[in-house]
Amino acid sequence: MGSLPPSANGLTSPITAQRNSERSDLNVRNVVLGDVLFKTWYPSFYPEELVSREVERLHICQWCFKYTKDIEPYLAHIKTCPNRHTPLPGKMIYQRDLYAVYEVDGEEDQLFTQNLSLFAKLFLDNKSIFYDVSSFNYFLLVYTPRSSDAPSQIIGFFSKEKMSWDNNNVACILVFPPWQRKGLGKILMGVSYELSKRDNRIGGPEKPLSELGRKGYMQFWQATIARTVLSLRTRSTVSVQEISERCWIAPEDVVGALKAMGVMALGKKADGSAMISKKIVREWAAREKVDLTPPISEEGFVEEWAPDKNEST
Repeated sequence: MGSLPPSANGLTSPITAQRNSERSDLNVRNVVLGDVLFKTWYPSFYPEELVSREVERLHICQWCFKYTKDIEPYLAHIKTCPNRHTPLPGKMIYQRDLYAVYEVDGEEDQLFTQNLSLFAKLFLDNKSIFYDVSSFNYFLLVYTPRSSDAPSQIIGFFSKEKMSWDNNNVACILVFPPWQRKGLGKILMGVSYELSKRDNRIGGPEKPLSELGRKGYMQFWQATIARTVLSLRTRSTVSVQEISERCWIAPEDVVGALKAMGVMALGKKADGSAMISKKIVREWAAREKVDLTPPISEEGFVEEWAPDKNEST
């Protein structure tokens, strides 16, 4: 069929089921996205006059994220949705294998990004930007099947402030629950740090992170740091500051990841900066069986987005 099958554990996770059953404030209990039914985690700000105070099942268009609680208008809409047989909103900036990333300007595609944000809030606890989307860009993770007969499927995204005074490269990030636990969040994280590099700003995601978000980022930071440290062929040690500059990861996130890895055991330099042993990092990577393959490839960026080959790393 060409479609990306959902993760079985993404639909039946005991944590997800418990989270849903314990909340009394959910205004939407379940969503249907395309042909996939799954439980929600948190309430969202859908207008009561369209969704009602509480609904058992909300139907969401997988192409434009318009919504309805009634099956008849949903079925009528998906047959004629303008996004079904036309290019996705925005422009493609990255494509590799079966996945692409599209950049969408919240000001130019307000209805689409508002609907996407309302949908995402069902799975994000501490985010609240839904209608004022014009100051954000959205980066869609899209499954692009090889078969021309199978439609593309948006399976996640991250948003980014056009101007962040805190140098945040992500405002919110989500892989939709049916496609979680496939390692796809690393693609979005990788692209977000490539944007930091293009902006010449060391940064990171907006805090606080959710429990799942922190776990995902910690794995990403650790693998990125290990890959970077082990690539320094003529060096036996490296400083936290240099790791931050090479990875474009904020120093406090580098320190948190190094502490979690248990590789901050060496003494400090005279200026007080910690030095990390390449040997200890290599031992950690082997012990934890960490996949050090980069989550994105520079060759995947379209021409105007491709990293400058002359830039130093």
